[in-house]
Amino acid sequence: MAPSARADGRLAIVLHSHMPYVEGFGTWPFGEEWLFEAAATVYVPLLEVLDGPGGDGVTLSVTPVLADQLGAPGVHERLLAFLREMRATTHALDAAGCRESGEPALGDEVERAGGDYARAAAALDALGDGGLARALLAHGAWTSSATHAVLPLVATDAGVRLQLRAGIAAHRARRETEWGGGFWLPECAHAPWLHPLLEEAGVHATCVDLTDVLPNARTPLATSDGPLLVPIDRPVIELVWSEGGYPAGAAYRDSHRKTVHHHNPWANDGAVYDRDRAREQAVADARDFVARVRERVAGGGLSVCALDTELLGHHWYEGLYWLRAVLDEAPRAGLEIVGLDAALRDQRVVAAPDDLPATSWGTPRTLWTWDGPQVADLAFAARDAELRAVAAGVRGALDARAVRELLALQSSDWAFLATRDIAGPYPRERAGGHLAGLEAALKAPGVEDPAVRALAPFGDPGMLLVA
Repeated sequence: MAPSARADGRLAIVLHSHMPYVEGFGTWPFGEEWLFEAAATVYVPLLEVLDGPGGDGVTLSVTPVLADQLGAPGVHERLLAFLREMRATTHALDAAGCRESGEPALGDEVERAGGDYARAAAALDALGDGGLARALLAHGAWTSSATHAVLPLVATDAGVRLQLRAGIAAHRARRETEWGGGFWLPECAHAPWLHPLLEEAGVHATCVDLTDVLPNARTPLATSDGPLLVPIDRPVIELVWSEGGYPAGAAYRDSHRKTVHHHNPWANDGAVYDRDRAREQAVADARDFVARVRERVAGGGLSVCALDTELLGHHWYEGLYWLRAVLDEAPRAGLEIVGLDAALRDQRVVAAPDDLPATSWGTPRTLWTWDGPQVADLAFAARDAELRAVAAGVRGALDARAVRELLALQSSDWAFLATRDIAGPYPRERAGGHLAGLEAALKAPGVEDPAVRALAPFGDPGMLLVA
């Protein structure tokens, strides 16, 4: 690639959209209704931002497992019922409860927030069955592995190929435009031995977190045997996503303090939440963000601000409003926001070091979150199950359940949730259930299980687990 002729650098905003496979596996708060919450508070309102001015400069990654769930049979109807029945009822109950306890302002705010779900339901109705997945993927140029496995922890080349090929096949089947080779490494988990397998699968670029390896790295790295490695810009990300980042502002909605039915009518400073006040803060923070990034890239280079999409709207209620304000402010301030694929076409690159260690965007920047002592049992169980599946020669339509159970078992989500201790017994129960399902499938090939019917539905995934 030729060096960039630009005097000033550019900003690439990368949003990684992912939910664990919860469709059909439990309800509130960590089962299927977790997916429904994300659809209502993140994915539906995000479409308006992406379709608006500057939205084409945002790089969207959508995991195959998220698309699998949003397009699964019956999900559209259950999602609408959740929004129009469950959420309408819980908002009404909490609004009444606040007023009865002498806090009418809290009741008014709960009632106002209930309108978010009614608007999301109307938008989903307009999209139709399966339309949310299609609409997201119309913007989602980047894909990921089938079930968000931490690829450096997968035991065999065959297992990595399964995750890559099943995920990429699903992405290609669902999108109307050609895939450009952009691939989100789940958890930014990278190790050099993956390079040939990524290249073989058609991956041309991926993001990595080299904060503790190459501090302040903002120049893409060309590997000798694989894709371009694009360092994410940790100092810029932490303006948004850190303990003291923008979402901690006093005016923003407190996502931790909840009513009886898990609604959030308070601001971070303890006042009754005021949406207009919060939006004023979001605009101010957007201007601050743009000014800081513009100063950071004034001498050239590429700043990649990578965020979990679910931060914007679900964890940070005003996050999408902030993003829209950033897209509005950037051109006025002289900061170019560019899609990552477009940026890489003319961005200067340097050779990647030969001795890069395994890294992630976890805390710390190693694989500890997913293989440390606290979850070593999960990591070893998944590896052992994979080795047994490969040894058994799992392949073909008769083994489709075994392959899907293995894919589900390999998800990074179970170890992450267990390490953070934020979902009680749910992640270990899910991992144990998929392990038992895999063992049952190995003993009785050809017996399908409707619980995993919607996972990796494209092609013949059983043919992929071949060394």
